[in-house]
Amino acid sequence: MAWRRLLQVRQPEGHAYALRRRGGNPAVDRSFGDPRLAAMREAAHGGATRWPEVRGHLEAADGHEDLTFLVEGVQDIARVEQWTAEVVAADPGDTLALLVCGARHVEWAYQARNRGTAGSGEQEKLFRERLTAAEERLYEVAGREPSWAAPWYFLQVSGRALQVGQEEAERRFEEVGRRAPGHVAAHRQHLQQLCAKWGGSQERMHAFAREAALSAPEGSGLGQLVAQAHLEDWKEAGGDPDSTLLHAPETVRALHEAGARSVHHPAFVRRGDWAVGVNTFALAFALAGEDAAARAMFRMVRKLPT
Repeated sequence: MAWRRLLQVRQPEGHAYALRRRGGNPAVDRSFGDPRLAAMREAAHGGATRWPEVRGHLEAADGHEDLTFLVEGVQDIARVEQWTAEVVAADPGDTLALLVCGARHVEWAYQARNRGTAGSGEQEKLFRERLTAAEERLYEVAGREPSWAAPWYFLQVSGRALQVGQEEAERRFEEVGRRAPGHVAAHRQHLQQLCAKWGGSQERMHAFAREAALSAPEGSGLGQLVAQAHLEDWKEAGGDPDSTLLHAPETVRALHEAGARSVHHPAFVRRGDWAVGVNTFALAFALAGEDAAARAMFRMVRKLPT
């Protein structure tokens, strides 16, 4: 089976991609091997008393994408929405705390939707309430700090969940781009927005991916959009691991060209969530039957599955 072959491709050198014995799933490092984010996540579990530690890392962020990466890195930690609200109540001028609180509310909303019986009225009500609260906080941050890209990034995610429509979604993506051209995570979010399942089309999605990848400097992480787009086609077709959908010669060629311009290029920098792009290529190559290329990606990503 192709799926069995995928698991074999994942571990060409034994240690590089060893699977856990219990459950057979690879361990996921939520910090992407970044010691700063690991320290932030540990501190975030400690509540408001450890906010100064978290804040120190955020203040030292190296640009727009790095700030986004660090905030997103604590977004999934339980009770962050509670203690950041306490921090903001004690110091209403703490905009970084408000940003983290807003970002956390987006993730918290999805946790409400995923809990219990999907689609229940109470679930959907809580989902929208938390998203609305997220948007209020994020727009406040954007107003206070008009040069920051991070609030607009999280507004992309909340906007898609609230189904604000393609025109408004485009505006939010453009707001990120004006502040941080080439923001990889924002491009990933916008590609999702352009999928047919969110009111776009697969054709628009692929055109966006190609244009972004080809217009970016060589070594940019934006090449992963090409692989992401083809994986979206695969999922749209049912996500069958035995499918040969990605085996088409033009698809294989596009994957290799995008990989050569991005993760395989000497200028590619491993920073932030770089492993997301490499893992994306790894899965796309494996599903395309390009086992040698997939092995190269899994060797590159080593112990950072995503």
